[in-house]
Amino acid sequence: MGAGTFSQIYIQVVFAVKGRNSLIKSDWEDELYKYITGIVQNKGQKMLAINGMPDHIHILISLKPSCCLSDLVREIKKSSNKFIMEKKFSRYSFSWQAGYGAFSYSHSALDNVIAYINNQKEHHRTKLFKEEYKDFLEKFQIEHKDDYLFEWIE
Repeated sequence: MGAGTFSQIYIQVVFAVKGRNSLIKSDWEDELYKYITGIVQNKGQKMLAINGMPDHIHILISLKPSCCLSDLVREIKKSSNKFIMEKKFSRYSFSWQAGYGAFSYSHSALDNVIAYINNQKEHHRTKLFKEEYKDFLEKFQIEHKDDYLFEWIE
């Protein structure tokens, strides 16, 4: 019996609706979250938390080392985009913005991150997505130019 690979990688992924338009409606967001959870599970990964706001989404995934995060996010965006269009959820042309944020966590931080994601609606009563996102980048010491973050609509 050969030696196995044992690893647990926890990543929070954040991505936005194109132009940061508030197109994700409360009457169908749960269906969207279930669909995205299905994609993650079908790819052999584990969804730990998913939630968001009308203009962006947060997912916390337990990744296997063999999983390529960029491929997974591409698949989530592509498939969920198609799902939203086929279900005619949005009266407007829906698509996700290019790019995403990915932030890694230790096992001990998971409860806090899950609570944070589950409390998105409360959290955003006092903080805009733009502020939240910049806080992540600063907290994780990720170098960035504000111009390249997202297509912010002021």
